[in-house]
Amino acid sequence: MATDQKNLSDFNKSELPNAEKMRFGIVVSEWNNEITDQLLNGAFKTLRELNVSEENIIVHHVPGAFELPLGAQYLLESTDVDGVITLGSVIQGETKHFDFVCNGTTNGIMQVSLKYNKPVIFGVLTDNTIQQAIDRSGGKHGNKGIECAIACIKMIALKKQTNSSNKSIGFQ
Repeated sequence: MATDQKNLSDFNKSELPNAEKMRFGIVVSEWNNEITDQLLNGAFKTLRELNVSEENIIVHHVPGAFELPLGAQYLLESTDVDGVITLGSVIQGETKHFDFVCNGTTNGIMQVSLKYNKPVIFGVLTDNTIQQAIDRSGGKHGNKGIECAIACIKMIALKKQTNSSNKSIGFQ
């Protein structure tokens, strides 16, 4: 996570796996769209900068963060994407609703990733204030959408690498 000491949105293009032939799904929450639109912009621009064609990026919107896991599952069931980036923003309010949404979303995204054996990247900001969300969606701490795009590329490459390594030594 980006902090005052480190902006994880800074990356060296030459140190990343080749993403040109990878296919990505991006599921974006409409709730707090002033934040999630910036996250989407960061992820999309990063994928394009890393030579992913627009045809290989499928974007779908869901009402809120809690719906992100099911949106990711729909993409994995109906397309041939290599990985999915989930983007949302949940800001602490006065009730426990924040805790329930964050816990459900986190667990749901993890379960979908494990069920489909594909990376489903957690790009949900869980901030105490709107300013913290702004700072992490293109502000002073960078853009979590960029970080998620890079994480998805690395995880897809890792899966391809481990799959080819296992086949070369007799594992299936």
